[in-house]
Amino acid sequence: MFSQSDSRNTDSTTTAVTAAVDDANSNPPPPSSSDEDFFSSISVASSSSSEDNQPQTQTPPQIPISWPSDSVITQSWVISLMEAFDWGSRNLPPSEFPTLFPVQVFDSLVLSASKILHKEPNCVLIGGFKADSSVVVVGDVHGQLHDVIFLLRDAGFPADNRVFVFNGDYVDRGAWGLETFLLLLAWKVSMPNKVYLLRGNHESKYCTSVYGFEKEVLTKYGDKGKHVYRKCLGCFEGLPLASMIAGRVYTAHGGLFRCLPSTPSKRSKGKKTRKVVLNQEASSLALGSLDELSKARRTVLDPPWEGPNLIPGDVLWSDPSMNPGLSPNKERGIGLLWGPDCTEEFLKKYNLKLIIRSHEGPDAREKRSGLGGMDEGYTIDHVVESGKLITLFSAPDYPQFQATEERYKNKGAYIVLEPPHFDSPVFHSFEAITPRPKANPFYDFEDVLDSDEELDLASMVS
Repeated sequence: MFSQSDSRNTDSTTTAVTAAVDDANSNPPPPSSSDEDFFSSISVASSSSSEDNQPQTQTPPQIPISWPSDSVITQSWVISLMEAFDWGSRNLPPSEFPTLFPVQVFDSLVLSASKILHKEPNCVLIGGFKADSSVVVVGDVHGQLHDVIFLLRDAGFPADNRVFVFNGDYVDRGAWGLETFLLLLAWKVSMPNKVYLLRGNHESKYCTSVYGFEKEVLTKYGDKGKHVYRKCLGCFEGLPLASMIAGRVYTAHGGLFRCLPSTPSKRSKGKKTRKVVLNQEASSLALGSLDELSKARRTVLDPPWEGPNLIPGDVLWSDPSMNPGLSPNKERGIGLLWGPDCTEEFLKKYNLKLIIRSHEGPDAREKRSGLGGMDEGYTIDHVVESGKLITLFSAPDYPQFQATEERYKNKGAYIVLEPPHFDSPVFHSFEAITPRPKANPFYDFEDVLDSDEELDLASMVS
């Protein structure tokens, strides 16, 4: 389903924008300074050649974007923002981003969103549906702005009868993490009870310093970059950890979590000498409760995760396994592995039918024996008596920058849940938008691990 929006023309833009428009139909001269490679360097291949998926915003929208005088974010404002970000990604070098989205507007949007997010519980309860309502669940998107725009149009924009639940990982790896995150924040502010943004493991200080988002922000906002990055981190702290849809479906980025040990762990005082307590002994691990999840302190962005802070680490970093039981997630060095018996236990205990988690793209899944690949954007990992465990990944042709000789060419997917029970998933797979605009990576993708394994835990606590 496509929801149509009107393109907006304008007769007055900044000098930089006017120059970009003039250059759109000619050969642009080499940009200067930090943007000198923007138009001429890396062009990213993609898994799809369908031009039908290509968003059409050939004329510049009305920019710079201004904050509404009444501070009320409408759907029209959000659609205009979406079109402006799309146009800017194709016509402006990164350092010109403030001419499109001034820092004052950024501050207003992030403040408005943070006020909403910080008031939400760790596990948001989503219900009160009408007979014609549906819920769209989205997995990792990782800064792939144009694929997110396609997904929103294909599923239909958020509406009174259409709720969106995003499972986290909005930033890193892709070249437009900032635009993606801001666009979704705008939808949240516009429709706070119809759009839910959960936190992923990449919404953290450590991951964003390694996988590109921090550098992206500093590049796009220049001398205001550190301010913008700090505001983004503060917003990450407010993102809820999980959702419960219609009392039948549990969603979270990584998945399940442990029961807290009865005796709190002790650690020495002092930042440099403290220990990271990542796991209990495997023999003592047990599934945690929703009550424990509700009491977790989610404002901790990075390890050490100890005591009540163990639960956020598990929810964000854990993975399913085909082996029974709970065990430390040694591949990642953080979180847990849980088997089909644990999925059954959790579903049965809370009278659920589905667990929908994300966290694993094609690069991670090719290393996991016994679990399906991510070619179609989703896998059904556990089928047990009470229901199913699903992994959902919404970034097609991922990652945007690949060091391998052959690209993964995976599809992305989203899930639609429909009445009366919202527990029978309808899968929608889609290919990547092509051609993607030319862009340079904001991290050294040839040296950084393809998947989030073997993390440098020492740097996460220093």
